[in-house]
Amino acid sequence: MSAISVLGAGAFGTALAISLARDGRAVTLWARDPADMALTRQNARRLPGFRFPESLAVTGDLSEAVKAPIILLALPLQKMAPFLEENRAHFTNQTLVACSKGVEISSGRGPAEIIAEICPDATPAVLSGPSFAVDIAAGLPTALTIAARNPEPLQRALTSANIRLYRSTDMTGVELGGALKNIVAIACGIAMGAGLGESARAALMTRGYAEMNRFARARGADPETLAGLSGFGDLALTCTSEKSRNYAFGLALGRGDRINDDVTIEGRETAKAVSKAAKTAGIDMPVAEIVVAIAEGKVTITQAVEILLSRPLKEE
Repeated sequence: MSAISVLGAGAFGTALAISLARDGRAVTLWARDPADMALTRQNARRLPGFRFPESLAVTGDLSEAVKAPIILLALPLQKMAPFLEENRAHFTNQTLVACSKGVEISSGRGPAEIIAEICPDATPAVLSGPSFAVDIAAGLPTALTIAARNPEPLQRALTSANIRLYRSTDMTGVELGGALKNIVAIACGIAMGAGLGESARAALMTRGYAEMNRFARARGADPETLAGLSGFGDLALTCTSEKSRNYAFGLALGRGDRINDDVTIEGRETAKAVSKAAKTAGIDMPVAEIVVAIAEGKVTITQAVEILLSRPLKEE
C-alpha cells in the first residue's frame, strides 16, 4: 500500500487518518502544533477519545509529510488557497485530494480548481460524501465518492475497512454536491430551530436539492452526480443531524442563540459565494439567498418565511 499523508488535524482529517491507519497503512498526520497528539496518541482537542493506531505518525514538519504520493488536504476551504500558495514548492508530483467542502468566497472556485491553478504539477482529486468525523473514527461504516481524472488507483488506495469508495470523473459535481448541501443544511437547521416543523424541513430539502442541481448544471456538472453520495447522500445526513456543524449553526440562528465564531461553518461562506455567483449568472437560488440574509441579520425568520411563501406559483 502507498504511504498517505493527511494535512490538517481537525476532526475530519484526524478521523480519516485513523481509519486509513487502522488497516495498517503508513499514514502521516500533519498538524501545526503536534506535540500533545504525539505524546497522548489522540487528538484531545478536536476528536477526543480515539486512540491513534500504531501505523499513524504525527508530525509538524511539512517537508516530511509531503513525501507521500497521496496527500489528503483536510483544511478549511477558505484557507486552502493561502496554504497552497505559501507552500507550493512542496507540491509537485503528488496527488492532492481535497477533503474540504465549500466554494471560495473571494473567487468562487471549488477545491479542485484551487489545486489545479496553484499547484499545476500536482494531480487534483476530490473526496466527498456522507461522513461525520466521530462515525469514521469509531469505525462505523459509510460510503464516499472519490473523483479524479483517473479515480481507480485512488479508489483502491483510500478504501478502508469502514469506508467504501465509489469513483467518479465528475470532480465539479462531486465538489459542488458536498459544498451546496451545507447551505441547505443551514436552512433546515433554521427551520427546526424556529419551530417551523419537519414538513418545512422536508420542503426545504427538496427545493434546496433543486437549487443544487440548477447551480451544478450551470457549472458543467452531471446532474446524476448530485443524485449520489456527494449530493443527495450528504444532504440527507447533514439536514437531519445536530452532528452537522452547518445544521447546528442553523439551529442556533433559528433559536436566536449566541453563535460560536470559533467553529468553522463552511456553509456560511459558501452561501455568500454561491449567492453572488448565482446572481451574476442569472440562476434562481432563493434558499441560498435567504440563508445569507438571515445569517447577516438582514431579515427575520418571519420575514424569510413570508418571502419564500409569496414567491410566484410555478410548475415543479
